Formats: sequence, C-alpha cells, structure tokens
Amino acid sequence: MNFTLRSRAAAEFLGTAFLLAAVVGSGIMGERLAAGNVAIALLANAIATGAALAVLILVLAPISGAHFNPVVTLAMSATGNLPWREVPAFLLAQFAGAFAGVAAAHLMFGLPLFFASTHARHGSAQLWSEVVATFGLLFVIWGCSRFQPSATAWTVGAYIMSAYWFTASTSFANPAVTLARAASNTFAGIRPGDVPGFVLAQLLGAGAATWFFRWLVRAPIPQDQG
Repeated sequence: MNFTLRSRAAAEFLGTAFLLAAVVGSGIMGERLAAGNVAIALLANAIATGAALAVLILVLAPISGAHFNPVVTLAMSATGNLPWREVPAFLLAQFAGAFAGVAAAHLMFGLPLFFASTHARHGSAQLWSEVVATFGLLFVIWGCSRFQPSATAWTVGAYIMSAYWFTASTSFANPAVTLARAASNTFAGIRPGDVPGFVLAQLLGAGAATWFFRWLVRAPIPQDQG
C-alpha cells in the first residue's frame, strides 16, 4: 500500500512523540518510585523505552518505515531508499514529535510543559559512547533489514534497552531525542550545552555504520524498517 508523504510524516510525528513520552515519562516514574536507587530507575527507563520502541516500529513501519530518528532518515536517503525531497518533512515531523512527546510526559506528571535540563552529560567518554551507540543502532537496522526484516522491531528495541546499560551516555543515539530531552529537567534530561557534541557523535556513528555495512555486504541495502 502506498501512503502519501503527509501520512508518512504524520506517522513519524506520532511515533517519535510516543517514543519521547516513553523515555521521559518512564524516567520520571522510575525516579519517583525508586527511592533514590538510580540503578532501578535506569532499569525501568530502559525496559519501557525498548518495549515502546519495538511496539511503535511494528505498528508504524508499514506506513513510514518507522525511522523516528533523523540519522536513520539521513542514512536512508544517502543509500537511495528515501528521496531527498522527502527528508525535510520527515525531519520536521521527528523533531516536532519529540518535543510533543516531552510535553505530553510533563503534563502527565504535573510538571511544566518545558524546562531546561541541568543534567550534565559531557566529556570524551560520553561522546565516544554516543558514537558507539549510534553505530550499533544503525548496524542492527541495516543487518535486520537485509537478513531478518521480520525481527527488526524487537531487535532494535532490545538493542536500545541493552545500550542504556553498556554505554556511559545511556544511548541517546538520536538527534531529535537528544534535543527534546534538553527541554526536560528530569531523570532523562541533558543539559542544552551538551547537545551539539552528542548530535555530532551520533552523525559520525551513523555514517560509519552505514559505510561499514555497505562495505561488508558489498550490495545495495534494501528499504529499511527502523
């Protein structure tokens, strides 16, 4: 079934909004219920995010491809799987959806609509973590789309859930997610001044993964769901 660009952009908006609502909302709930135990709060945050991401991909991938992530959209275009003329609509939908999701989470927990984060996330270890996290995410997406397309949703969700724990940055791996989380002074937040470094690291990781997978298989990469 063919969907209009408007419908696909709407799917990207909705999917990214629910993803951010899950990330920020579960962070707030986890922190409130964990009684100061950061490990429990992070575990709740990771499980909720990974599960929500898998479900959103399953539901919306047939419409838009379920990118929910500017670096995925850019990688799709760079490999010829999405026309460049459609990229602005996808990116606008993703960034707008990310902020809508943050606002929705804040409203659910009685917080201000937006308030700048003071959660510092900086330094070479954090930036390298974002390179690794985003490289892994794109590599999983490319691998599943080529060899196990039916497993993409659960594999991506599981990867993000695990990357919360094996990276020092807790695996943002998404510029829209990163920017929107700067407007949330909660467990999941990131200080606005730390956003540019994270985004650059994410772009580098995504580009490296896309190049490496194309080299590895030496064949065109098929249309992705991710």
